[in-house]
Amino acid sequence: MTLSTRPAPAPRRPASGIADSILDTIGNTPIVRINKLAPDGVEMFVKLEAFNPLGSVKDRLALGIIEAAERDGSLKPGQTVVEGTSGNTGIGLAMVCAQKGYPLVVTMAESFSIERRKLMRFLGARVILTPAADKGTGMLAKAKELAEKHGWFLCHQFENEANPDIHSRTTAEEILADFGPDGLDYWVSGLGTGGTFKGVARVLKDKSPGTVIVGTEPDNSPLISSGVGQTYNDDGTPALSQPGFRPHLMQGWTPDFIPKLVKDVIDAGHIDRMELVSGAESMRLAHELAVKEGIFCGITGGATFAAALAVASTASKGSRILAMIPDTGERYLSTPLFEPISVDMSEEELFIAASTPNHRFDAKGAAAPAATAVADPTPAAAGFVGMVTNDKSNPVVLFALEWCEFCWSVRNLFKALNVAYRSIDLDSVEYQKDAWGGEIRVALRKATGTPTIPQVFVGGKHIGGCTETLDAFNDGSLQTLLDANHVAFEADKALDAYTLLPKWLHPR
Repeated sequence: MTLSTRPAPAPRRPASGIADSILDTIGNTPIVRINKLAPDGVEMFVKLEAFNPLGSVKDRLALGIIEAAERDGSLKPGQTVVEGTSGNTGIGLAMVCAQKGYPLVVTMAESFSIERRKLMRFLGARVILTPAADKGTGMLAKAKELAEKHGWFLCHQFENEANPDIHSRTTAEEILADFGPDGLDYWVSGLGTGGTFKGVARVLKDKSPGTVIVGTEPDNSPLISSGVGQTYNDDGTPALSQPGFRPHLMQGWTPDFIPKLVKDVIDAGHIDRMELVSGAESMRLAHELAVKEGIFCGITGGATFAAALAVASTASKGSRILAMIPDTGERYLSTPLFEPISVDMSEEELFIAASTPNHRFDAKGAAAPAATAVADPTPAAAGFVGMVTNDKSNPVVLFALEWCEFCWSVRNLFKALNVAYRSIDLDSVEYQKDAWGGEIRVALRKATGTPTIPQVFVGGKHIGGCTETLDAFNDGSLQTLLDANHVAFEADKALDAYTLLPKWLHPR
């Protein structure tokens, strides 16, 4: 299948000054020298696609596909866009569609990282999860069904020529501008949709023929290296899942089929060499790039760098090697990449904390703090707290801070119960004027005996702070108090309220 490839200008990112829209900031990502991790005798570089506005190389793909469809008329104003994606393409599409005014529906296998779903939904997209057992072909089949049912525009990222075209116009030309036609010996990239690889490889083969093109894929799922063919439907979509596919850690690489764009690369003979990398080595090197080079990337970035190091181990002296780093490590916070990273202090951190007298977690030897008298509130603030907490028209009152995670835990509890409440946000503009929020806080402390925020009242009765409110729900006393004050709520809600606490806390 070949979708529209009418000529189009490169993205309009200005060298400096004011961009007309967020889309004008796509591309022109930096190439950075590797200093500590490069072996002696070779020069290693990485192209950091996380510098795209939504943090991945797929921002380019999203812009290319949408604008090509606008030019050829296959995407109509206001039409819904739909695509199956592991996440980065969907995030890029969500940005482009938000800016251009297209509704977006994404289908995604449930096995991909949670933060990707949240990012797309935050940008206004709808995310439809498909069973992990159905793999990549399952999420693509669902996207195709939805497009046919509703008349939506299906992006076809794995077949659409607009995908490699934008890389030929932008990514490849950026590389040539930095290295020239004779200055790059090896270019290393993973293969996901095949768009980056096809778009860059064909330009380098033409304009920098001395550059060796290196592909890489997971060692436990080597579909290209296996030599097993792929069958396709008439529209270029995969007809069958590859029998050699195995689940792997490189989200966005090597789906359970060989995409049409990847087959084009194979057929053109544009892959000079393949390197297989393990998930463990990919995670190790992603962490090494962070702690030794200050480069923050995901598992696929670590995988590409692992392949580049394998190339460097046999490259001749003076070789220059460029690896594509496709995204940011923040896409992987809920994956095994971050599993070893503790939220608690290590022994070393505890030792540092205890090296000075004023620290939170070890009070041994510290003098007990002197009792502090509670200041008297102003009459106006005391009257305000009394009025608000005894207001029969708003029996549920939350004294809160807008930024506080514990306040949001209480808000989420009320949301789950569908409870109407009044929130007094003491750090908001309204309450910060003339230090009014501070005066209320003094009055609140006098009334409750505690300086902490949040504080919750129901029908004039003080419940307490965050954990006291969660406890009151878990033991049923909150529900009883809501009933007594004729506050509507979902009485049959089954929930452990402690699951609403910030994730960095240990669960109860």
